[in-house]
Amino acid sequence: MTTDVDLTDGERAVVNAFQGGFPVVERPFEDAAAAMRDHGVDIDAAGLLATIRDLDQRGVLSRFGALVNAQEIGGAATLVAMHAPEDRFDEIVETVNDHREVAHNYEREHPHLNVWFVVSVADEDRVAEVLAEIEAETGQETYNLPKQREFRVEAKFYVDGPLDGDGDDAAAGVDCSALGPAVAPTDEATLTPAERDLVLEIQDGFPLTETPYGDIADAIGQDVDWVLETVKRFEHEEKIRRIGVVPNHYALGYTENGMTVWNVPDEVVPEVGPKVAALPFVTHCYRRPRHDGVWPYNFFAMTHGRSETESQRRIERVREVMSEQWNVSDDDWASLFSTQILKKTGIRMAERAEANTREQ
Repeated sequence: MTTDVDLTDGERAVVNAFQGGFPVVERPFEDAAAAMRDHGVDIDAAGLLATIRDLDQRGVLSRFGALVNAQEIGGAATLVAMHAPEDRFDEIVETVNDHREVAHNYEREHPHLNVWFVVSVADEDRVAEVLAEIEAETGQETYNLPKQREFRVEAKFYVDGPLDGDGDDAAAGVDCSALGPAVAPTDEATLTPAERDLVLEIQDGFPLTETPYGDIADAIGQDVDWVLETVKRFEHEEKIRRIGVVPNHYALGYTENGMTVWNVPDEVVPEVGPKVAALPFVTHCYRRPRHDGVWPYNFFAMTHGRSETESQRRIERVREVMSEQWNVSDDDWASLFSTQILKKTGIRMAERAEANTREQ
């Protein structure tokens, strides 16, 4: 195991235990610590809270709290690729990044499409407008690659790493998600003003206190029971993907970011998708559109590794799974590793949530 930080056995156990499944109760650290003790980790509530605080301060964690699913909150986001010639690379990147709708931007290894960015907007129609503006300003064509089907979004990074095979990972976590109020999902597509306030309050993390849900309730002027019930309901409705620690994967040594893309026969995608998504080291898995003559790939699988060798081994495992379903040739896939982060500001949740809030 190689990481860029030194972790004690107790710290490793905490990072591995609660990348999801954190309890939704008034004093969650008590139940979470009890569950860890049941798994053989000697820790109490105060020790668990102190450990998470320390990991957060040291940069081992990006944050602690809920991972909000922006897609279910409102608005739209899409992945976009474009070519930036070497002699104009910095100029084009600066122009793209100047658009506030561009949330993430990466340079990736590809002979033509070397700039990859995410556009996040409150109104889906705004995507085409942003891309038209970028094309007019740069003179370069953009290729919109919206998500057509999501097979997996599960960016969990264990200190000891997931297994490279199909089996369950011994470090797969402690699940306390059953702890919390009994609620039922609704069919509401929009948010109430109070729900919007809750989303904006928690999007950057929970307070690292003994009573985080109570502190959230105080911050938005709501009763703690309402916060607990709404957070739990949001989990059921997939507005919240999971609750727990969010590791800084670079700090844990996961520096190899490989986006593999595949030209999968359309009729095979429904079979291939779940099988690739089931691999424990695949963090994101989607179906996206092709672009004739430029981009033949319709299936994306993101893997992360702590070395080039590990990453290549995992990519080869994806190919093995693919080959079980269809005859994969060398021309049917490519691996695009990121070479530098060009912009990373996060999704502008406030605008998307506000646009999707109904009046009461």
